[in-house]
Amino acid sequence: MGIAIGILIASFVACFYLSSTRFKDKKFIVWGVFTIFSFAPLVSWLLSISYGVYEESGFAAMALMMVTFPIFLIVGVVILVMGLYRLKYS
Repeated sequence: MGIAIGILIASFVACFYLSSTRFKDKKFIVWGVFTIFSFAPLVSWLLSISYGVYEESGFAAMALMMVTFPIFLIVGVVILVMGLYRLKYS
């Protein structure tokens, strides 16, 4: 779990650094890609494994992962599309 948290923090810092020098439309693109490729899998895995250990059930962990990952993924896609449309129509 520590490795996943470390990767999540490192990718968050890298994303914050990349978006600090960009325009507003580029920020949405950077944060959307971060949400899709780093935030969604790692946070859903961390939440699911923690819940599975608490409940002592691997099935509960997998079910929670199957619910949370698509939700975070859709949020990331929406952020990315917002950035793409702002870039296109600005």
